Amino acid sequence: MARRIDVTGAGGVRLAAWEFGDPPKTDPAKDLPKQAAPTQAVPKQAAQDRTADRPEPAQSGPGEPERAPGVLLLHGLMGRASHWASTARWLSERHRAVALDQRGHGQSDKPPRASYTRGAYVEDAEAALEQLGLGPAVLIGHAMGALTAWQLAAKRPDLVHGVIICDMRASALGAASQREWEDWFKAWPVPFATLADVRKWFGEDDPWVERPNPSRGEFYAEVMHESSDGWRPVFEPEQMLESRETWVYDAHWEELAQVQCPALVVRGLDGELGRAEAQEMVRVLPRGEYAEVADAGHLVHYDQPDAWRGAVEPFLDTVLTDRTG
Repeated sequence: MARRIDVTGAGGVRLAAWEFGDPPKTDPAKDLPKQAAPTQAVPKQAAQDRTADRPEPAQSGPGEPERAPGVLLLHGLMGRASHWASTARWLSERHRAVALDQRGHGQSDKPPRASYTRGAYVEDAEAALEQLGLGPAVLIGHAMGALTAWQLAAKRPDLVHGVIICDMRASALGAASQREWEDWFKAWPVPFATLADVRKWFGEDDPWVERPNPSRGEFYAEVMHESSDGWRPVFEPEQMLESRETWVYDAHWEELAQVQCPALVVRGLDGELGRAEAQEMVRVLPRGEYAEVADAGHLVHYDQPDAWRGAVEPFLDTVLTDRTG
């Protein structure tokens, strides 16, 4: 089951958080919550369970049983909370696992005049930890979500007990990278006639795809919804570019060096984060560790879900032991 709990982010933006409690599944592409139009809750049970009540804080009082340690999962640019469904299900065996639809994404609000700055994303994650009573928690972030995770860990060490950074660079990407993304969005053949067309284009026909990648097709199918003329993204591409523009021109090494909690840097062997930069990130982190996943690209947790679990679970066990020791 995935239960929806609304959170109020920076500037009053409504954010959808999803608490997972299902038993583990084997195929993340097949077991994700089914896509619905933005006006509907996903899944149906989540709508029935939606509540404005805030859960009890994660800390246990005297004589009370120890509460499950919190984990907040942060997706990357264009992603959504349901991309973490497979990971969150096995996490829920020992943790309270919550995935956040970040502003402009998934079923969270997408106000045209809202702030899509780095500060806003970090404040949203901070608000989620506080309002959901998750802290101190482990933050697991992919790409943009990983940057948010380590920026929050640097800002609020009292709220963060550990960080997992999945395939996100600390170096500046520059203006050329932003222009490439602008051109890429323009190349999308939207609207797509069917979800099969979505899977085929992003998994095979997209010029950015070097070889067929079905998991990539599934990843993008999850962020589409059906409109009157076909399938379109649940996000506004202009807001994605605005969000990206707030980090691509800057390096983020200084904030990385301020992360005092244990941190794991994970890269796909064929991902966007190179080995040399990943290892330099580990060196800069005061308590950094390194892991890589073979036969995986940027979407590590989608490409190789079992190997992804094998890479991060020992780190989580160590953080959990430190918390309870």
